[in-house]
Amino acid sequence: MTGFGASGEVILPPAYRLVALDTVGSTNDEGKRLAREGAEDGTLVWAREQTGGRGRGGRAWSSPRGNLYLSLVLRPECPAARAAELGFVAAVGLGTALAALVPPLCPVNYKWPNDVLLGEAKVAGILIETESALQPAPDAPLDWMVLGLGVNIQRYPEDTEFPATSLREEGAGDVTVEKLLETFGIYFLDWVNRWMEDGFAPIRAEWKERGMGIGRKLRVRLPRETVRGKFIDLDADGALLLKLENQDTVRRITAGDVFFA
Repeated sequence: MTGFGASGEVILPPAYRLVALDTVGSTNDEGKRLAREGAEDGTLVWAREQTGGRGRGGRAWSSPRGNLYLSLVLRPECPAARAAELGFVAAVGLGTALAALVPPLCPVNYKWPNDVLLGEAKVAGILIETESALQPAPDAPLDWMVLGLGVNIQRYPEDTEFPATSLREEGAGDVTVEKLLETFGIYFLDWVNRWMEDGFAPIRAEWKERGMGIGRKLRVRLPRETVRGKFIDLDADGALLLKLENQDTVRRITAGDVFFA
């Protein structure tokens, strides 16, 4: 599959169908539009710039030129309850790609649930949006999901609540958008195939190797409250297990914003 770019064509494994755009409102919105029109599994929307990029919770995602913005249409034939696992698959795929491209002394880490860090600063975020069949059953299969990913290569926002960084800031400014896109495409495919064959366990184990905050005190912001405690483990389905501060209670958290104490 080929795209465009000053650095030459983009070469991806044949499992992908590349849709290369110059500017788009949101690659996730474009991916959802294509999914509803029947786009195949592996359709990858890539844009040089987003004018309406967003992250989790509908927060704006700064999307200037020079960074990587992509969304993948996936049809994994799994219940909607397992969709979150693919966020971890994407994080591990991206983390593996970055580890192959950044300087050896620049540690790649994961922040629950779907962020990738260089050191303790966020370099990438992942956004999953799904659409299930109309059946109300919790095990109803996904019709499709769109997995969006943004990586700060040349630029990063400086006014974020959680510290951010870029590849350039960390000494890897020679990595091009095209090179990272190709490298991520290879590693994500490897990890998603592993997930399909062996389930979530190997993904969970790999995530925990670089999981930031395990064993540390965290503040977790939820929709209606903020809780504090120690991140004791990643559950078998990817939930965060938090031993609440000054209590013996362990709370399973499936969605929230994490801040290190």
